[in-house]
Amino acid sequence: MPIIVSNSVKKLREERLMSKAELARLAGVSPITVDRIERGEECRMETKRKILLALGFSLSEKDKVFQD
Repeated sequence: MPIIVSNSVKKLREERLMSKAELARLAGVSPITVDRIERGEECRMETKRKILLALGFSLSEKDKVFQD
């Protein structure tokens, strides 16, 4: 059973009118990984860093995206 964590990835992605595939491409991860993160499944710190940067946030703004 995966651990569920709260994040704003889906909301922020949709506000930017980005598809999951586009976010995945910009972040250098698979669309399946983006889907898992949006469902709240845990991911590695490196993956969080890639998602943050792809959404246009700095690393210091982590709490705006990931609430863990």
